[in-house]
Amino acid sequence: MHVVATAGHVDHGKSTLVRALTGMEPDRLEEERRRGLTIELGYAWTVLPSGERLAFVDVPGHERFLATMLAGVGSAPAVMFVVAADEGWMPQSEEHLTAVEALGVRHGLLVVTRADLADPAPAMETARARLAAGGLAGIEALAVSGRTGQGLDELRGALDRLVAGLPAPDPGAPVRLWIDRAFSVHGSGTVVTGTLPEGRIAVGDELELPGGPVRVRALESLKESLPAVTGVARVALNLRGRAVPERGQALVTPGAWTVTDLVDVRLSPVGTDGRGAGPGGQGAGAGGQGAGAGAPGGPGRGLEVPGGREGAEGREGPGAPVDRLPARLTAHIGSAAVVCSVRPLGGRVVRLRLARPLPLHVGDVLLLRDPGRERGEVRVLAGASVLDVRPPSVSRRGAARERAAELAGAVPGAAALLRTHRLLRAGELRAMGCPPADEPVCGDWHADPEHWSRLVARLPEAVRRYAAGHPLEPGMPVEAARHALGLPDRRLVAALVRPPLSVADGRISGGRPALPAPVARAVARLGTELSARPFLAPEAGRLAELGLGPRELAAAVAAGALLRVADGIVLLPGADVRAARVLARLPQPFTVSQARQALGTSRRVAVPLLEHLDRRGLTERDGDHRRCRLPAPGTVPPNHRKSGQTSHSRTSPY
Repeated sequence: MHVVATAGHVDHGKSTLVRALTGMEPDRLEEERRRGLTIELGYAWTVLPSGERLAFVDVPGHERFLATMLAGVGSAPAVMFVVAADEGWMPQSEEHLTAVEALGVRHGLLVVTRADLADPAPAMETARARLAAGGLAGIEALAVSGRTGQGLDELRGALDRLVAGLPAPDPGAPVRLWIDRAFSVHGSGTVVTGTLPEGRIAVGDELELPGGPVRVRALESLKESLPAVTGVARVALNLRGRAVPERGQALVTPGAWTVTDLVDVRLSPVGTDGRGAGPGGQGAGAGGQGAGAGAPGGPGRGLEVPGGREGAEGREGPGAPVDRLPARLTAHIGSAAVVCSVRPLGGRVVRLRLARPLPLHVGDVLLLRDPGRERGEVRVLAGASVLDVRPPSVSRRGAARERAAELAGAVPGAAALLRTHRLLRAGELRAMGCPPADEPVCGDWHADPEHWSRLVARLPEAVRRYAAGHPLEPGMPVEAARHALGLPDRRLVAALVRPPLSVADGRISGGRPALPAPVARAVARLGTELSARPFLAPEAGRLAELGLGPRELAAAVAAGALLRVADGIVLLPGADVRAARVLARLPQPFTVSQARQALGTSRRVAVPLLEHLDRRGLTERDGDHRRCRLPAPGTVPPNHRKSGQTSHSRTSPY
């Protein structure tokens, strides 16, 4: 299926043309039929000669119903622009074109109606020129008469060619269905309708509304019940849930969109090249003169930017400041119309504060309208391309100007978002509309490369500062490093560690730290005492007398100045290897008592020392006996560790 919206001045025959093409009545309301004036959105469909199904969204042309027109055009990928041959280009023709230009619609068809009442050539020439200036250059144009049927077959062929050239929608894209109608059906409950631009909706799917989750009970497209539908399509959904849907809300895939009321956007001024329709413009009529062409600078102009009109993409940067942008506007996207406050940041970059949150992606285009303009003035001021859906604060002096410079040349995407936010999860990037292209730095975290490099460089300095302030601790706690670097996740700290730094037992160390002078002197005194009897470890009382409490001992062990054998038992580094050599001279196997006597120590020390030797592979226990496994001179035992390190994997109580 394909969807095309109508556009054009009031009473130029849009509804008549849709009726002639489809055989269906697009005007649903009795008042519309009585007055011959479209007030609400109308829907009709037909099958083209190629077999493709085409649905029309028929929009009102009267200036009072511009918001309704925007709701209809907002989700359509193409427009059928209608101009009457007997009236030509008119003020609402201009305003509708400005809206189409602001929304970025670049696919369309020009249809000059009432060809039976006047020569269509002058109106077609004027309309072609206007459309070309509004981003629809080169679109096919033809003249028809809805009353007589003249040109309708050619129009059907042109519509076939139009839809064949439309971009293919992504069926795997997240769903965002802007609701253009919401009503209740007796026996079924809540029903909403809208244009699905891409993605897939199936019966049973759970979607999100602002009021909470809802489930799709049933689904119709063009009056046909279906189990599922993919965009582009006109759909009607029967919903179950507590949330009450309204026009202007969106049904979205849960977690796939960022619901936000604050966005940074880049403006694309429209209607600023003299196209704007002044209040005194005249219709082309049979005489063929252009309608409503105000002079440049006149009341028909939209957003004024020094340097003239730059096209839909617009030149941005500090050299092209926005001029006289109102402080409050109405932002349109899909069927939503939301009042917003405007804060210029610099150049064509502005910040919008929306009156209510909307589900948005980077790259979405908002249309900015000034409803307070005088009658006859073009009220559509600009298109606004979303650059960031979670913009940072700009409260610091000069921050707004810096933010504008940052965004002026930014290409919307994951890389630009990471430059601003530095660290984002993959799910956050997808919800912002920019799936990550690179590998994560840790888990599902993605980082700006420059910021990540700075973090890698900062971590060693943070560890050094912590060690200087906490000389008795065996390293910097990972949580302390996380706070010091301002990281949101402990896992990121471990991912930043590079040699010579290492992580163990929840702490980051950078090699063996130097001992504070008082601790070094206490260890030296202990070494003197152990020199005579190297295996007779002092008791806790003596250690305390020497000034070696639990923290001092832990620091000495971490620095390699002492060997921790067990809780409360420390010897000099290398004492375990020397003990194994002494025990190797005993008759094998030997008992604990024999080992105690050979080492000249107490049972308090001998038992944990032998267990330590077992763990290191220097001895092997067999019941109540042990054997030495000391390797030949010059080799290293298989489980040998550097002198002074414990074989325990758990954190030392010291």
